Amino acid sequence: MAKKATSAAAASYNAGADLFDERFLKKLEYLHVVSKKIFSGAQRAERRTRKIGSGIEFADHRDYTAGDDFRYLDWNIFGRMDRLLLRLFEEEEDLHIYMLIDISDSMVMGSPPKLRYAMQVCAALCYVGLANLDRVSIIAFSDGQRDRLPAARGKGRIFKVFDFLRGLRPGGNTELRPSLRTFVHQNKRRGLAVVLSDFYDPDGYEEAINLLRYNKFEPFAIQIYDEAEAKPKLKGDLQLIDCETGEMRELTISARMLEAYTREHAKFCADLEEFCRAKHVPFFRADTKVPFDDLILRIFRRGGFLR
Repeated sequence: MAKKATSAAAASYNAGADLFDERFLKKLEYLHVVSKKIFSGAQRAERRTRKIGSGIEFADHRDYTAGDDFRYLDWNIFGRMDRLLLRLFEEEEDLHIYMLIDISDSMVMGSPPKLRYAMQVCAALCYVGLANLDRVSIIAFSDGQRDRLPAARGKGRIFKVFDFLRGLRPGGNTELRPSLRTFVHQNKRRGLAVVLSDFYDPDGYEEAINLLRYNKFEPFAIQIYDEAEAKPKLKGDLQLIDCETGEMRELTISARMLEAYTREHAKFCADLEEFCRAKHVPFFRADTKVPFDDLILRIFRRGGFLR
């Protein structure tokens, strides 16, 4: 029964109008224009690494050695101190943005399905990153890394993003820690790691988010959320089936039980938000009933995605 329920949800997620139609593209272009206005005064220097290279921002001096380029000699210092010193500069690198999207079975639940909403949010953030010439890649995960779109830049690549997202097939359990452990081991270029998930992992989310932090990535958490999960309309004698594990329980649902469940779900959400706040991880709760572009604008206005 669990498999049938999950398959029905997956069919619902795949059915209907194309997620990425002309109207959707117009919204993306609008979001890009708004993002440029919001960050019109921001300096790209904030993205600069400490790597020494051939940039334009002075970093330090070092002694001249045979074979060094004479163009970088500091003749003013030579005139004052009779020392040959080479000028070093900070090298600006592209910002790498990794979109980590949860495609476990729990993400196809809800109305609209949470995965459908997550895909729209993912595509919108990818478009803005690509248009700003950042390097953007997508990693789909559930009980491990399932699929990957290699890094690219330039907003013309958004159609590759659409094709990749359309091709995703949900399945598996939510296992954040092993999935993100694989991610940090496979990606040595550090950057922004945006996690799109409901975070319904029985083993918790703390170690997974800390894996990103300890490996010098910048975590960014977006909790995809359906109101029906917080306040289910159930009553009477029911057989409940976990959509991921298939575990079954027979329960008599009472008003008191629903109140207790509602409190526990609210506590789970509050604990996740508090954990992210304490670790200085940008956090957003994304209600699937709220238009995706409203969420994107809220992300831009609060800051933390584009710098």
